Amino acid sequence: MTQSAHKPLPNQPLIVVAAGGTGGHMVPAHAVSERLRAKGYDVALMTDERGLRYPGLFGGVKTHVLASGTLNGGLKGKIASVRNILAGTGEAHRLMQRRRPAVVVGFGGYPALPALLAAIGLRVPIAIHEQNAVLGRVNRLLARFTTLIATSFRQTQRLKPGLLKRTVLTGNPVRQDILALRDLPYPEFSETSAFRILVIGGSQGAKILADVVPAAIDLLPPELKRRVRMTQQCREADLETVRKLYSRVGIAAECSAYITDMADKLRWSHLVIARAGASTLSELTAVGRPSILVPLPSAMDDHQTANARDVADAGGARLIPQAAFTPEALADAIKAWAASPAALLEVAAKAKAAGQPEAAEHLAQLISRIAEATSNTGGASAPEHTKAAV
Repeated sequence: MTQSAHKPLPNQPLIVVAAGGTGGHMVPAHAVSERLRAKGYDVALMTDERGLRYPGLFGGVKTHVLASGTLNGGLKGKIASVRNILAGTGEAHRLMQRRRPAVVVGFGGYPALPALLAAIGLRVPIAIHEQNAVLGRVNRLLARFTTLIATSFRQTQRLKPGLLKRTVLTGNPVRQDILALRDLPYPEFSETSAFRILVIGGSQGAKILADVVPAAIDLLPPELKRRVRMTQQCREADLETVRKLYSRVGIAAECSAYITDMADKLRWSHLVIARAGASTLSELTAVGRPSILVPLPSAMDDHQTANARDVADAGGARLIPQAAFTPEALADAIKAWAASPAALLEVAAKAKAAGQPEAAEHLAQLISRIAEATSNTGGASAPEHTKAAV
């Protein structure tokens, strides 16, 4: 399926962005695409069906939905996934033959695989961006074919030393509405003011946050409990239960399955309790918000723990493993920070210092250099001549 958008200008170089599956892939891909379009490039998105589910992304961009698969599950599932990937690769190959892109940029995940494989087959330069502190499986598979590997954390596990020459730390691009908060001051906070806590668990929420956070708030001293203002993202299945729990402990909490005004919620929050997905951490560090991070232990390659450790080591967050994330432990952490506004402000400053606010622009510039090098050689096939552009 192809969704038409703007008509490309004559001789305008085409850059294909390959992303899909989750918001963690789609949001940074969108942020970079916006910068590339502002630089005069025509951008096309190659994604899967799930990539179309995120509102407000890739408006005005020509979109191609390709078949893909995850290579998880049993033998039959793997065979079906391989067939889908091959079908998607064939479709991407045909599209790129009709109009050859200057660069194909992958943002990780299996939905990016067909477009990247087609580009390799056509000897079109490829770049990949890794959002997490552990190089993902698709990015590991294709890293040796790349012209550029862009990373988001100071240390990226599973990245082979021989690839470091083509690796650049750019950070993880965030949406412009979030980035705009960076210049605003941390919300006023004292030992007597309201204490606004935001709880987010990724786009689908997290059951353990629904179980633990309200119970932890109930353990707070009465004078602190009266000051707490809660906003919590929950799974649909947990919404009513969480609302009743807060009502029972006397807290007027705002609970929802999906937060549509995340920028506004972050703007007024003093503390964030969250999983440790790459997009969440890039937004928290872009804005400068202290956080208590509870990595998802089942995340592939335990990448959320690596993500959280990077920010915690910089002093911008506290990491609590899920096994240790109890109401008592959380209540103790909240009480300690509530009792010391100066300490909370210092953590906020360290979180902001760990951010990469120019990530989208930095990555767009690197991609632009590769595209220029490709154009200058008349679309030559091998990536070697573009490496000097990085």
